Amino acid sequence: MLIDFNFSGKEILVIGGGEESYKKIQKFLEAQAKIKVVSRNFTQELLKLHSARRIQLLKMEIENAEAFMMTLKPKPFLVVVATDNKRLNAELASAAKAAGCMVYVIDNPAISDFTLPAIADLGEVKIAISTGGKSPAMAGILRRRIEKAIGEEDILHIRLQSMIRDVLKTKVSSHKARKEMVYKILKSKEVSRLLKEKRLDEAYNLALKIIEEH
Repeated sequence: MLIDFNFSGKEILVIGGGEESYKKIQKFLEAQAKIKVVSRNFTQELLKLHSARRIQLLKMEIENAEAFMMTLKPKPFLVVVATDNKRLNAELASAAKAAGCMVYVIDNPAISDFTLPAIADLGEVKIAISTGGKSPAMAGILRRRIEKAIGEEDILHIRLQSMIRDVLKTKVSSHKARKEMVYKILKSKEVSRLLKEKRLDEAYNLALKIIEEH
């Protein structure tokens, strides 16, 4: 099951200051999360993010996972574990779960509460591709294939549907009839032709005409 979390404003603790942490942190920043990173050392990229006041850094070495988690007040929404010590990673995951936090351990889906899929981000369309942590590389390849398969006409169809949504609710009372109208507009060759030519306003006017003739 793939779930789209809303991380906006959520506290995320990242343990580990390496390249893999940086890659994940970029995604969480896009989601407008509040991020603190704990590590002995930090990459230059993380130091730059800290200088720009986009993340917090705490330089320390964690020796006891349970004791460390007890010091966290308030507890973070999510703990991302990304150290180069597998034993410590497992201990941190266990301690974080015991503290009531969600846990994501990089490269260890078996002890994570979820996996992070590859995301094909095309503006109005976001498609998650997950291999359940079995092959992140293959997930990335599939993501690129999907991005190539979805064209600008598809994106404009989505924008058009968004534009006519409120009109449909006002003009067509039946849910079933609204659904039929949506598909009628989607299947209209003339609407598709206009969108292919990037004439969104004209396609919108034609869609309104189709609705009015209902």
